[in-house]
Amino acid sequence: MIKAAESHTLVKLCFVVYFGGINKSFILGSSSSSLSFLAPLEAILFDIDGTLCDSDPIHYHAFREMLQEIGFNGGAPITEEFFIQRISGKHNEQLCEVLLPDWDFPRAMKFMYDKEAFFHRGLKRAAVTNAPKPNAELLLSMLCLEDYFKTLVLAEECNRVKPFPDPYLKALVTLGVSNKHTFVFEDSISGIKAGVGAGMPVVGLATRNPEELLLEAGAIFVIKDFDDPKLWSALEELENKAEISSGTS
Repeated sequence: MIKAAESHTLVKLCFVVYFGGINKSFILGSSSSSLSFLAPLEAILFDIDGTLCDSDPIHYHAFREMLQEIGFNGGAPITEEFFIQRISGKHNEQLCEVLLPDWDFPRAMKFMYDKEAFFHRGLKRAAVTNAPKPNAELLLSMLCLEDYFKTLVLAEECNRVKPFPDPYLKALVTLGVSNKHTFVFEDSISGIKAGVGAGMPVVGLATRNPEELLLEAGAIFVIKDFDDPKLWSALEELENKAEISSGTS
């Protein structure tokens, strides 16, 4: 479960990609765990109910990049294991002592604030839900995520709700992002169909539905939870491709 005090996210990601924009084999029940075709990633869309999503993977990538820039660990990127053991769950004040013991406190805290800014500007995001507005707002409030999700897309304010693609299409337009650089996590059949109907690659979360049903609905691959190695591997591959593309542009 996600603890509101730790600002973790109770959500599902939904990415919108038109069928003409990517190979349909990525959408229609492929067993591939790759998301690299989305590079560079621009946005993440979250459904609210049913899926528990923790933001650690995004924090990990932010810390890895920024620590490498300042020469931490001899300039070598930190590992996922290091992040879990030494960083995850700690307050910024503690991290100053753990990561930057030789820096004076104000300088170390500025690094932490810069990291938070990096985290928040790194990807656009929206919460996209079939839930009524009072329920959606209450849930985000209980999890202390109102500031994290500046954009809330309510299906009830669209012409059609999930499993139709309208809420996700509205989210793309609202965020102003490309459908070729956004991806999805969904735990429900209707949510996956909505993402697929909008042309998105959707990562299924097997929190309440069997994996085979999620794949039949169109999930690109299925994870057990947000600690699933398949997700971390896919994010790593996506980031690596983005770095290569950036280096050759």
